[in-house]
Amino acid sequence: MPRLISPLVLALVGTILFGDGAYIHAKAWLAQVLLERAFDRGIATGQPVKPWSWADTWPVARIEVKRIGASAIVLEGTSGQALAFGPGHIHRTVDAGERGIAVYAAHRDTHFRFLRNVAIGDVIDVTRSDGKRFRYRADSSTVVHFDASGIDPETQGSELVLATCWPFDAVTSGPERYLLHATLMGDRE
Repeated sequence: MPRLISPLVLALVGTILFGDGAYIHAKAWLAQVLLERAFDRGIATGQPVKPWSWADTWPVARIEVKRIGASAIVLEGTSGQALAFGPGHIHRTVDAGERGIAVYAAHRDTHFRFLRNVAIGDVIDVTRSDGKRFRYRADSSTVVHFDASGIDPETQGSELVLATCWPFDAVTSGPERYLLHATLMGDRE
């Protein structure tokens, strides 16, 4: 009898762990569907629209890298709740298209998983919640310590930084961050 219990316990633990991992990805997918709807309503109404009634954030932009088929809705702020559902716009950085550096951050294992596939020279399209659209070109990437980003908030250009944890395949968080830097090419429309 003890020989039978051990495989059953292992199977149960494996099923629970698999379910937990699947839940995280399902939640991320469903959140992006609700965020897309809120983003589209926000553009149509010109007002911030919360994706669900208890949300402490709202969509502020859509990032797209068409070459690899990636798209994500960016939320205002980087609170724990916001980052659980999508990339966040870091406070005290400019909006996309403005002079300065717009910085968006997300988790490497969900919403910014696609950053590993973005190549230097790729086009990154950003649509803001006011409907304005901007096109950036990825021009460099770097790995930095979390408290030494090297991002210059006084830059005179219009730039974009997408930030996530590093390395991409790590199981636990660490002190390093991957930064993808892009420069504004011009308005899309």
